Amino acid sequence: MDAVVFQTTIVKPVLVAMGNWTEASEMLLMGTAAQESQLIYTHQIGGPALGYFQMEPATHDDCWTNYLNFRASLRAKVLAIRTASGPPQATDMETDPKYAAAMARVRYMRVPASIPTSPRDIAAYWKLYYNTPLGAGTVSGFIASWNKLLTPHPYAPIS
Repeated sequence: MDAVVFQTTIVKPVLVAMGNWTEASEMLLMGTAAQESQLIYTHQIGGPALGYFQMEPATHDDCWTNYLNFRASLRAKVLAIRTASGPPQATDMETDPKYAAAMARVRYMRVPASIPTSPRDIAAYWKLYYNTPLGAGTVSGFIASWNKLLTPHPYAPIS
């Protein structure tokens, strides 16, 4: 998917609907999707992760069980973004990119550290809190994905 289309039709509208838009949160979700799925894949090749943000079903379910179910207002906002009916399922993230974006933002909401404002620091934040220190991703890989997919529009390259 084109980065500007992804930004303007998925990421920013979701963050606004959640009452959570900042430039930093937008850049964080855009960089996460660029790195995790190359803005192409909605199912991890050889793995369980789903959606443009490549969230694993266990992480999705944990966000509901241990976070959203204790935050009625946020829960209602996420459910309003979701297009499917019935109880939320991890598989919804494959076919509903706005729901996948909302769940990625929820995952980051659970992090105690503030979102940094520089793209280079956002790459390190993604590695520490989303991919985790044990994950296969790297900060340099995030930067390469950012520079390949998100520049020159909607963002400047990371040098």
